[in-house]
Parts: sequence; C-alpha cells; structure tokens
Amino acid sequence: MRENIAFITDIHGNANALKAVLQEIDNRENVEHIYCLGDMIGIGHQTNEVLDILFSREDISMITGNHDEAVLALIKGEEYPESHNVGEMRKHHEWIAGDLDSSFIPKLEKLPRYISTSIEQISIALIHYHIKKDQLTQHISKEPFSQIVEPSYKHLNHLFNDFDEKLICFGHHHPIHLFQTEEKAFLNPGSLGCNHEPFAKFSIVNFDSGCISIDLQEVQYDHMEFIQQYQKLQMPFYKTILKIFYGVENL
Repeated sequence: MRENIAFITDIHGNANALKAVLQEIDNRENVEHIYCLGDMIGIGHQTNEVLDILFSREDISMITGNHDEAVLALIKGEEYPESHNVGEMRKHHEWIAGDLDSSFIPKLEKLPRYISTSIEQISIALIHYHIKKDQLTQHISKEPFSQIVEPSYKHLNHLFNDFDEKLICFGHHHPIHLFQTEEKAFLNPGSLGCNHEPFAKFSIVNFDSGCISIDLQEVQYDHMEFIQQYQKLQMPFYKTILKIFYGVENL
C-alpha cells in the first residue's frame, strides 16, 4: 500500500505562506496526512491566523518548537530560556504572547515535543531538532535542544545517534536538509515561513512497502504583503527580523 505524507516546519507566524502550501497539498488529493515539525509561532505576526488554520484541520499533527515553548513560558510566568534573552528577542516574544488568542494556549500545551511512529514499515521520528533522549521532558528554559550542526549525513547521523528510527524529520535550522542512505534518512523540508525569496517550502514523502521517496517542494505566495505588515504593526525587533529571515533591509 502506498501513502503520501506531507511534512512542513517553521511556519513562524506566516499565514500567507501556510495557506499557499495547504492549497497546493489539498489540490494533490492524494496526501493522507500532514506533519508540522514545530515553530508555528514567533518571528511572524500572523500567530492567531496560523494556529486557527492548523488546529481547525483534522489531517494535521503538530509538535512544539523552541519558539512555541518560549512564548508559552512567558505566558505562564515560567523561566524564559537564556539563549533567547538577547537583544530584542524577548520583547518580540512578549509581543507575540500578548497578541496570542488565549483559546490557543491549552491546545499548544497539549502538543508533544517528539513523536515516534511508523508508516508502511518505516519507523519515523518527528522532532523540532535533536534533544538527548534523557532530556526530552526538560523545560525550554533548560535549553534541551542541541546546538545546530553543519548539514551533512555524517554530522546528523552523529547528532541523532540515540534515535533508532529510519526516517528522522525535523526543522529548526531553516535551510533544506535531505540526506539518505539505505540505513537512515534525514529530512528537514526547510522553513515554510522564513525565506529570502517568495517561496514556501514543504516536502511530500511517499511510503511504499518499506521504501520511501522524498519530493522537495515549494510554492510561490504574496511575499511583500506579509512583509509590509511588519512596519505597519511596529513589531519589536522587526527590522532585524526582516533583514535576517527575509533578506529585506529597506521597505
């Protein structure tokens, strides 16, 4: 039996990009499920719209990322991760937290950080980025996510050496990662919502009787409409965000 599964990650509050990707996936009519690999919020300004879209669908499963968990920590009055407490990042997260519709808080709290599952005899790990197995339940303030490694099969295989699954799907580091051997495959579909070009990235994985084929995809969307809203909203940290994540220095 064949199954087509979509993987998305790092939407980062970009509903324009998310809508474009979901429309493309829905048009295919052969995708059985969608997995979202964390960081639905933060960086972008369309938090509530993104979460409303994601939670309204029954064919999407989500895990949390560092931005999701850091914003939740602020909302709940818990310790904030020191690695995020630089420059205006905390002010940015406070803005996101203040804008977040409170009805989404319990839904975000219920999301797992790691899913281990199996499709068509292929074992799969879903996690925003590597966390040592004995630290999977640590609070975000304890900095459980590992440092980002240079993308290569060798580096990722070493990093995820405590994960036994054959397909490791993750995000966090925004460029696409696709490294595959007969023993193991590593897939980061690339950030859906943070790119210098007006394209939202995602992947479709075909599972067929113990074999997989991975198709990297991207879809164009209205990039500038989304970017121009930063200035109108005067979101904290927005000039730096636009430069780093969208390659925009002057509007």
